[in-house]
Amino acid sequence: MITPFIHGFGASGGLIVAIGAQNAFVLSQGVRGNHHLAIALICILCDGIFITAGIAGFGASVSANATLAQWVTWGGAGFLIFYGFGSFRSAIRGGSLEANDKAVKSLGAAIITTLAVTLLNPHFYLDTVILLGGISSRFHGQSRLLFWAGAILASTLWFICLSLGGRMLAPVFKKQISWRILDTMVCATMWVLAISLLMNGIAVEQG
Repeated sequence: MITPFIHGFGASGGLIVAIGAQNAFVLSQGVRGNHHLAIALICILCDGIFITAGIAGFGASVSANATLAQWVTWGGAGFLIFYGFGSFRSAIRGGSLEANDKAVKSLGAAIITTLAVTLLNPHFYLDTVILLGGISSRFHGQSRLLFWAGAILASTLWFICLSLGGRMLAPVFKKQISWRILDTMVCATMWVLAISLLMNGIAVEQG
């Protein structure tokens, strides 16, 4: 009976660990110590809700709604471009850990940004709802429940490690060059994902 659990843990971990907008944001806020535990908790809850929905069979309904998918794609691309521009400005401006600590966002702003970078990203739904939901379809009954438990555990452990790992890296970010590198990587990640979303959206419309 352990096999479905391992499948769920491996599939969820493999999808979530991939570099993306959400991970880049969680890591950068972990380094800053900007409500990093609250941000990790929000990501864990969002993953838990949509992984559960996917495994429960909601993924098929979402993928069948072409209009909804298109709106999510364009909205997500727009947000990623906007957020990436903010990281680009930070990379140009530079800074240090002390300087960034003086401009810590409020908890409300951190929550809103976390929800935006998570829920406005179509890849989030692709991974949690559609892909994990599709993989889980080979399991039934208690086996599917074990698959779900493995997927949830992988997500929980990943975001906790990402958030706390960011805090452990804080001493490195006493140097200005470290902030420039991190912000540049975050900007590049956001813009590459935005471009891929725009290209996919154009391809769907033309198709």
